[in-house]
Parts: sequence; C-alpha cells; structure tokens
Amino acid sequence: MDCTEEMVKILFQHQHGLIITRIMSTACELGVFDLLLESGGFLSSAEIAERLDTSHMGMEKLLEACVSLKLLRMEKKDNEGFYGNTDLANLCLAKSSPKSQCQYIQFYSEFVYTCSQYLTKAVREGKHQAPLVFGTSEKNMYINISSSEERLEVFQNAMGDAWSLYGQEVISAFDLSCFHVVCDVGGGSDAFAKQYISLYPNSTVTIFDLPEVVERAKKHSVSSEEHRINFQSGDFLNDAIPEADLYILARVLHCLNDETCLALLTKLYNACKPGGGVLLVETVLNEDRSGPLAAHIYSILVMLVLEGKERTLSEYSTLLGAAGFKDVQFKKGRHLDAVYGRKENISF
Repeated sequence: MDCTEEMVKILFQHQHGLIITRIMSTACELGVFDLLLESGGFLSSAEIAERLDTSHMGMEKLLEACVSLKLLRMEKKDNEGFYGNTDLANLCLAKSSPKSQCQYIQFYSEFVYTCSQYLTKAVREGKHQAPLVFGTSEKNMYINISSSEERLEVFQNAMGDAWSLYGQEVISAFDLSCFHVVCDVGGGSDAFAKQYISLYPNSTVTIFDLPEVVERAKKHSVSSEEHRINFQSGDFLNDAIPEADLYILARVLHCLNDETCLALLTKLYNACKPGGGVLLVETVLNEDRSGPLAAHIYSILVMLVLEGKERTLSEYSTLLGAAGFKDVQFKKGRHLDAVYGRKENISF
C-alpha cells in the first residue's frame, strides 16, 4: 500500500466515524449481539432478522457492516452467511455483559452528535455552546442534564458503562486500603462506588452530588452493599463537603476552569482528615500535548458544553500543590489515568 492509499484509508475511517457509531448503536439497540451471545453459535441473517423482527435486507446489510468493523464473524455454508459475535461484541456490545458499553454508545450516538453540530461555532467564539445544545438559557451542562429525567438516565447509564470497563484499573492504580471513609465528589450514580468497595470492602463511600442526581441514583440503586454506599445531596462548589479520609474526583476537574478547580481542591483539602488524600481520575495530556487522542477528543467535547479543559500532569500537579496536597503521584492507564495527592499528617 503506497502512502497515498494509506492516507485515503485514514481519511475514510475518520470522515465516516459518525456512521460507524450509529452502526454499533443500531445493532446494540436491536439486540443483535445479545441474540448471538445467547445462541452460543452462528445464525443466518434470515433467522436473525426474523427473531429480531426486522427486514431481511436491512439486517443483512447491518450484519455485513459489523463484520467489516470486526464486531461480528461470518462463516459461509452453502453460499449463505452465518454470523456470530467476536470476543469484543461478547464483552462490550451485548447488553447482558457486565462490561457492556451499549448505553455509553447510545449516549455518544445521540448526545454527542447533537453537540458536534455546534463545533464550528464553538471554535470561532472560543466558548461553550450549552444553551444552544440544550435549548435553554442555563449554561451549566449538569443542571441541564439533571432537569430531564430521561436525559439524566441516559447520561448516568453511560457513565455506569464506562466505570464497569475502566473503574477497577484506576481504583487499583494506588494502594488505597488505608482509607476507610471515602467521598465520591460529583459521583452521580453508585457505579464507581461499587467498583471501589469491591476492591476495598472495608471502606464506606458517600456519593456527594446535586439533589436531582442523588434522588434518581437512590431510586435506581439496587446494590447489595447499601450499608457501605451512602448518598448526600449538595452542590460541591457552594455547600459544605462531607469529611472523609479520601476524596475522589472522577472526570470532574476536566469540566471546570482552573480557578474553579483550585477552589474545589482547596475546599477538599480543608475538609480532608490529616493523612488523607485525593484521587483524580482523568485522561491526562502528554506534556508536549501530542496526545493521547482520547484526551484531545474529550477536550473538544468539553469545549462544546463546559468551561473546563483536559490537562497535563504538570498542570494537575500545580493545582494540587496550590491547594495544599503533597507527594503527587501518577499512574498511566490504558484509557483513564490516576493522579493522587496526600494531605500531610499534623505533627507536634
């Protein structure tokens, strides 16, 4: 393959990224991957179409596209195609999988597509487009999301999917076993908290978030670990923070500008018990800002609806240090990274 052909191939993949997401979300929504997982083998396109109540022609085209995307496998028998899941589909695309990403893909397919229509305007103006995206005068994305039960459900379900896939890795990045009272600031649902107490069963986690978010989270929480997961309503920027040994800010700081980040971190430092700490979960930019790609994609999404940004490790370290946290440590993950700072013990 010459360099021109390679460039055209890359161009094609990028310019059709949206329809690729829609192909995945459509197959998830129709239940293709769940049907094939339950079948334990290969099914013909006609049988899949009949069992999922779709047209044969439409389903066949969808299945063939999924094969090209390496989401499905196909075997030919008597000149007829039979389809089965790949390991990726079984793990991430079947709704019944514990690590299913179907709801996250749905969130991207619906919400992110709507946001992306305002990207040119956001770049030109250098400011977020939340009022246009949500059709309100409210500038805070999270207030907009929590004002609609349906919208909040989609968002929290998407975040739950993400934590099922990435949560254990970031929680185990450091030994946090010495912390028994934990506060998940802006945690939303109990998805991240469940991942935490599964690794540290002697800990309790308080999820501190907006009243509307907490109300829905309580309603939909069916955790068997309820005595170790608690909810407390409040605005972390304006209300008192629950006292804890460890504070978790998972995908929170990238939503905020530097001034607000410093104010929040200082607030956490003051509330934190001596010897306690703070764990940041973010996609950290390389120091030369050359990547990773995920951080730049999130940076664009943040610009569309929020006032924050993705940051380098030195930028996070500066914010943590200015708030009072010491001994900042960093662990690179496969997708999300962990930054950890400590509050010194009081000595006499």
